[in-house]
Amino acid sequence: MLKVKHIMTENIISVKKDTPIYEAVELLVKHNFSGMPVVDDDMNLVGVLSEKDLIILYYGLKDDENKTVADFMTRPPTYLDKEVNLLDVCDFLMKNIYRRIPITSNGKLVGIITVKDILQTVLQSRREKACIA
Repeated sequence: MLKVKHIMTENIISVKKDTPIYEAVELLVKHNFSGMPVVDDDMNLVGVLSEKDLIILYYGLKDDENKTVADFMTRPPTYLDKEVNLLDVCDFLMKNIYRRIPITSNGKLVGIITVKDILQTVLQSRREKACIA
């Protein structure tokens, strides 16, 4: 049975709570992410910053130039362990509004899995079956 650790993305772009908010927005836009993990210095997952958390910036907050990720992030973060099987991840994603979920091991951020990662796995499996037939 496939587990999260087999298909998760391990090279993760994350931010810290004290990252200036517009620096975080630039990362999201540059990498076409819908969200990203927030970690401390030891890579402990402390929150998640999503596009939805940032929509309020459109309204022009007072003193928004001095705001940081901590002012907008969702906490506590939702996450899954790297040993979770992929069927459980699919069930979780179908029942929730998330398009991505941080992956941890012993509380430390080790990866992220997205709906696209799962769809790529579906396509790869289909191709492998076609080669066998």
